[in-house]
Amino acid sequence: MYILYNITGKRSIKSHMKLFQQLLIFGVFVIAFVMIIAYARGYRIDLKQKSMTPTGIIAISSSPKAAKIYINGELKGVTDTSLTLAPGQYTVVVKKDGYIDWTRTIILKGELVMTVDALLFPLNASLTPLTNLGIGKITSIDQTGKLLLFSQTGSEEKDGIYIFDQSKRPFSLFPPLKLLLLKKNLPPGVDLLQSVVTFSPDYKEGIFEFMQKDELIVAYDIGFDEEVKEPFDVTTSKTSLMQAWDEERRLEAIKILETLPKEMRSIASDSFHIISFAPDKTKFLYEVTQNGVLPEIISPPLISANQEKQERTLQSGALYIYDIKEDKNFRLAIDKGMEDYIMWYPDSRHLVLNELKQVSIIEFDNTNRQVVYSGPHEEHFLDITTDGKLLILANLNPLTNKSPDVYAVGIK
Repeated sequence: MYILYNITGKRSIKSHMKLFQQLLIFGVFVIAFVMIIAYARGYRIDLKQKSMTPTGIIAISSSPKAAKIYINGELKGVTDTSLTLAPGQYTVVVKKDGYIDWTRTIILKGELVMTVDALLFPLNASLTPLTNLGIGKITSIDQTGKLLLFSQTGSEEKDGIYIFDQSKRPFSLFPPLKLLLLKKNLPPGVDLLQSVVTFSPDYKEGIFEFMQKDELIVAYDIGFDEEVKEPFDVTTSKTSLMQAWDEERRLEAIKILETLPKEMRSIASDSFHIISFAPDKTKFLYEVTQNGVLPEIISPPLISANQEKQERTLQSGALYIYDIKEDKNFRLAIDKGMEDYIMWYPDSRHLVLNELKQVSIIEFDNTNRQVVYSGPHEEHFLDITTDGKLLILANLNPLTNKSPDVYAVGIK
């Protein structure tokens, strides 16, 4: 009996020991699993507090890459990288030699990832000539990436109207500059530089009104597909044609309003005028026509949404940017009357401001306003290529050149 009890007791102890070891391994596994999950969610061990405290992550990228990152004035590395920090307010500065510094203040929360994407602009922009005609006037064919160039230098063989396609490069199969209409095919005495162009809603044609001493001589309906040698006279019917185009634009505006959130449609139609949409259609620039309050569409706000101060109380005459995806509304610190001098940058995150003596770029939430070009240029014209270059009209040699030409300004 003693021997049997002794054997049974040993087996029982071994069984308990094995169970204890299994439980210990399981416990260690659970603790390790919890630690990994906590670490992934941003928790770190605080030796001073003797506890696990939540942290946040700032994921910082830049264009161009390999720019230095400063957090509250302290160098933390280079882009592209992610930094794990305790919750709190931080000033992030991104610097690169030869580029304008980029700055943003963010409030980091525990367990959240904040994404920071800095677009840096060079201190000194480059200039590349694109034409050599001698341009007296230039007009953008909105939303098409094309320009109308008016040349009037006294040359019978060259004076006329040209189309410049920004999407085509000088060495592409089709040249970027195409003749539309020679001046010699127009009535005598026409002044190309006084012409007025009204575009069709699809921007495939336009009504060209040619003036002489501020009086209308003739109006033509001209398409933009090929050279025109005998333009179609619409002098007597231009009013009805323009009214038809206006009606098309009105119906198109209604369609645009229908794409907005339901809660915004009535206030959009009653209280503000949409000036332009961002290229990706996620934001739009508008002018307030009547005081009001913009209702909140997304409540509570999205996690990690833009933290810049927004304004939902609308003031008549002011300009705002509305972010459709995040339901954020930002007032632009831009003088009234400057709305015709504002354009979207191709990335849909910046606005380009033609401030006459200089060209500035600002982020859509009214931060990081930077002067990117203040060199010689004709103040009345500015455009942007699809790859982010500025297009200006300038005369860099006025002693021998009578007229300016189109230049591309490299700011990336």
